[in-house]
Amino acid sequence: MAIGWSTDIDPERAARQALREALGGEDPKLIVAFCAATCEPQAVIAGLSPEAGSIPLIGCSTDSVITPDGLTTQGVAVVTLGGGGLSVATSADLVSGGRAREAGAAVADCVAEVRNRRYRTLLLLTDGFVSEQELILSGVYGVVGASIPLIGGSASPTRGGDRTFQIHGGESMTQAVIGAAIGSDAPLGISLRHGWRRFGEPMVVTHSDNGLVKTLNDQPALSTYLHRLGAPPEAYEDPVVFQAFARTRPIGVSRRIGEDLRDVSSSDYFEEGWLYSSAEIPEGGLVWLMAGDTQSVLDAAGAAVDAAADALGGSAPLGMLAFDCVSRSAILGQDGTRREVANIVEPGVPIVGMYTWGEIARTQGINAYHNLTLAILALG
Repeated sequence: MAIGWSTDIDPERAARQALREALGGEDPKLIVAFCAATCEPQAVIAGLSPEAGSIPLIGCSTDSVITPDGLTTQGVAVVTLGGGGLSVATSADLVSGGRAREAGAAVADCVAEVRNRRYRTLLLLTDGFVSEQELILSGVYGVVGASIPLIGGSASPTRGGDRTFQIHGGESMTQAVIGAAIGSDAPLGISLRHGWRRFGEPMVVTHSDNGLVKTLNDQPALSTYLHRLGAPPEAYEDPVVFQAFARTRPIGVSRRIGEDLRDVSSSDYFEEGWLYSSAEIPEGGLVWLMAGDTQSVLDAAGAAVDAAADALGGSAPLGMLAFDCVSRSAILGQDGTRREVANIVEPGVPIVGMYTWGEIARTQGINAYHNLTLAILALG
């Protein structure tokens, strides 16, 4: 694994500089580019493609790029994976037209091309503006089952922006799923941590449709959620106040191995009194209110790095990829976010990554989509 990064304001130059640094490793088999969403995708591709040649290339936009120097909202970070003990296959497909499940399945087919390796994972880059993330992963799961760990995240725009992009080869895409099947003779470690804990009594999701929650305990979901949290009166009346209040107050969906966090909003459904999440909140399930603070979220970042390294079974990590949730920075603030990134890169292992609109990580079970979580891939 080799990495490179550049914060040059010119995206073509930044991409070229970052990739040249990252091509110093042995026999590169895959290039992954994390690009600030302010970059023009065609300019990034113009900087990457000539240097990449025939090496498979994937990437996407992000609100902020994670580099060994810290966090940046401009420029490009690149990681190359390679060596004689590595096999890679990439694929991409469009989600538009109600094809979320089909696109996930089509992309997952590339795993068959690395079946000769002992350790395998599927790296997925989706579009954060796609609301059917769970359907995409359902399609993936239908092909690979529980045998292949998943890792990745959703492309994000700038704060308040309305544009994402993804890269596959020399093509810029949106509303797509991009996958890279990675097969290795050495271990691959995946971990996820969030640092939130449940409090209060559980609530039953009595009426929901995918990520749209209409009632909790047979009562309107939005007002029930706010009442349990002791929200100010303005949060019941003003959707802007509600959004600001809910941003740091997720709910946890009960799973056998813990709680999956769900970031909730209601901007389009405020008048109806409903809650919305980009991920499924199943009807009939139990949910908890979740609490976290700066220290617990920071501790989770360090724990995620340690757990990914431990999953290598004693092998020293060559490097790591980090997929961190944009919403975590809402509770951490600027100083806390800088401290979190420092916790990630402090171990001295090369790490690059991105801030996502949803994290993908699965080592067991069928649940792979998360909010407010940090997911790590370590390469042994």
